[in-house]
Amino acid sequence: MLVPRFNKVYLKRITGKTYGTVFIRTTGVTLVCMQVYVGCCGFCVGRSKYFSTFRTVELQETFYDLPPVERLSSLRKLGGEGFVFNMKAWQGVTHSLDSPTWRRARSRPPEELRDRIGLLRPTRENLELWDEVVKRARAIGARVVVLQTPPSFGFSEENFRNAREFLRTVATGEFVIGWEPRGDWLERLDYVRRVVEVSDRVIHVVDPFRSRPAVEKEVGYFRLHGIGGGEVNYRYKYTDEDLTKLCEFVRATSSREVYVMFNNVWMLQDAQRFRDICRDVVV
Repeated sequence: MLVPRFNKVYLKRITGKTYGTVFIRTTGVTLVCMQVYVGCCGFCVGRSKYFSTFRTVELQETFYDLPPVERLSSLRKLGGEGFVFNMKAWQGVTHSLDSPTWRRARSRPPEELRDRIGLLRPTRENLELWDEVVKRARAIGARVVVLQTPPSFGFSEENFRNAREFLRTVATGEFVIGWEPRGDWLERLDYVRRVVEVSDRVIHVVDPFRSRPAVEKEVGYFRLHGIGGGEVNYRYKYTDEDLTKLCEFVRATSSREVYVMFNNVWMLQDAQRFRDICRDVVV
């Protein structure tokens, strides 16, 4: 049973926490508080307008390059109290040096590290690159750091072992790590589950129109890449029917803290429309 707009004063009294708009899911005799954040993958409008429109964002600039820590600290202040930053991890950790995504980077790791970095390799060199990601996550106060691996990092026993060992090593209490595997991993959800179960702080990030998480945890993170086409269809504009289905899915998840992040051409409009359609559960 869902109880929309639970009394916030009473909720604070029984939990000790202050919430925005929340709803309570009853599971047996246990009351479960749920918060749903809606935002975009990147600033799709000017930052001032974005901060006044949404309560969360996923930084994309942290994927292509490593921004100065000072810049991220300043951005965090601009967001203000209560704004939630997430970020996409640097491609140096997740992608090979052959990836076309390096074309947008200002710099790249040296060629001699080709076989030692990227693709979630649990090597000393790749873990050192990860340390640079952590510095940026701390500066921005990231809640979720998304590790998106490319289709070229498809399922294999070696990639399974590497992903599991890498995530086991880097799991931290400072932020949640969200792994979004592309390629044929979605046909191997049992292996995905075994990877993310290395820690309660590692979650499976999905586009809910293409897959369900291999396992649900306290934090749920969904990235909307458009419907149709291959794994992404950035030009797709979600219909009201689509967004209603998405709202139903969000309501049904067992996660207590949910992020719905749009990553399509129409992200600004679609995120606002989804927030209106699902307004009784969105922060």
